[in-house]
Formats: sequence, structure tokens, C-alpha cells
Amino acid sequence: MPSVQLLQVTDPHLYADETREIYDTNTAHSLRAVLKDAAMARPRPHAVLATGDVAEDGTPEAYANFRRALATLEAPVYCLPGNHDAPATMATALSGQGFQYCGRAELGAWLLVLLDTHVPEDPAGLLADGELERLERELRAAPGRPTLVALHHPPVKLGSAWLDAYGLRNASRFLGLLSAHPQVRAVVTGHVHQAADHGFGTLRVLTSPSTCAQFKPGTRHCVMDDRPPGYRWITLHDDGGLATEVGWVSDWHRAAPPRDTRGPGMG
Repeated sequence: MPSVQLLQVTDPHLYADETREIYDTNTAHSLRAVLKDAAMARPRPHAVLATGDVAEDGTPEAYANFRRALATLEAPVYCLPGNHDAPATMATALSGQGFQYCGRAELGAWLLVLLDTHVPEDPAGLLADGELERLERELRAAPGRPTLVALHHPPVKLGSAWLDAYGLRNASRFLGLLSAHPQVRAVVTGHVHQAADHGFGTLRVLTSPSTCAQFKPGTRHCVMDDRPPGYRWITLHDDGGLATEVGWVSDWHRAAPPRDTRGPGMG
């Protein structure tokens, strides 16, 4: 295919009980609103990328709710864990029948590598030695293939002191590895509940809004934003070019900005 339309959704924070809320947002409802908005904005994506914090409570039922919602798109779904996920449960629940947990995938001319940065009971992330070694093997095996690397925690600072404290702990090692492999065009992450597009040499680092509630950029402490649920489109061209656009749910109204219902930090 000449290009691949990839829909990124991130940080749904789903529960087994679909009536529950976080940040004054019913997360099951907001995810469905995102998928509806995305479907109206463009034709059906070739694939979906889910970059972590799929479940807030880590239950099989929460992942089943995610499966059921995404099935409406009739596209393969590639998933990786965030700090709030339960990786073993997620791997079981989101594997097979159109879903893939971590690993690699071929999308047209592109290679997609999905990484696990989950650290038990820690909101920050870390790439274990085995994950870095796996990434390097994949990149060495396909030096001429444009590559997209996906993980939950961003490897660059975004200018929000409280969020930057919970990023990828071994970011310099990760970025150093990527710098030796120029076929990597972009890194795509979740975690920060806001959209950003940063350059690191020839590499783009993209963060994306959550499908539930957003954090206001550039703040010292957590400040909730009144922006609606969001998502990101990523177009992967067969010549190695990449285009991207952030979408926001248009039919979404709040009486007031959401509250930080977690308490200090990332909860």
C-alpha cells in the first residue's frame, strides 16, 4: 500500500465497571466518543496503536471493555503497557483475534517496534536490558526500513516539572541507541495527556492527548486542562515520510475544567 493510516489512542484508563470516572470523566464514554470522532474525520484506519494505560484497575474486564470498543474499527490493534496497566493480564487479554501485545509489526513499507517501559508500582518508566537488546536486534536486522518506535513514557522533557519527573529513566541510553540507526523516523508515546512534537536530531518524538482528560502543558504542578478527549493520526508513507495530525472530540462540553482526582503526582 502507498501509505498506512495509523490511529493512535492512548491513556484510556478504563475500569471493569464502565460507569466509573477518573478526572471527572467517564472513561468508557470518552473512549467511545474518540473512536466515533475519528471515524467521522477519516476513513477507517489501517491499524490502531494503543500506547498504554489502557486499564486503570488492571482487570481482565477492563481490557475486555477495550477490546469491545476497538472492535468497531475492524482494524488490527497494536498494544503496549503503561504504568497503570497489569502487563501479564494485558498480554493475555489483548493478544490474538486482531490484537497484538508488544513485539513488532510490518505496516506497509514500515517497521513498528512496540516496547514495554512498565515498572511495578512506579509511575516513571524504564526500558529493561532485554527490551533494549530486542530493539537493537530489530533495528540491525532492517537497516533500510523506515521504523516507528512506540512506548508509553516519553524519552524527552516536555517542560512540565512534575511530568518530567515521571518520564523514561534511561532515556539517554535509549536515544543513544536510536541515534546509531537513522532509519528510525519517530518515537510515539503516551503517558503525558497532552500533544507535543519534539525534534531530537532527525528524530521526531510525538506525545498524544489522552482519550479521557488532559494535563495543561508547561506547568510546575499538575493542572488539568479543559481540552476534550483526543487522539492522533499518523500517516506512514512508503518513501519513509511521515505526516501527523492531532484530533479532538468536537462534540464534548464540560461545565468546568476536570479536577485532578488522583492527588499528588501521578497517583
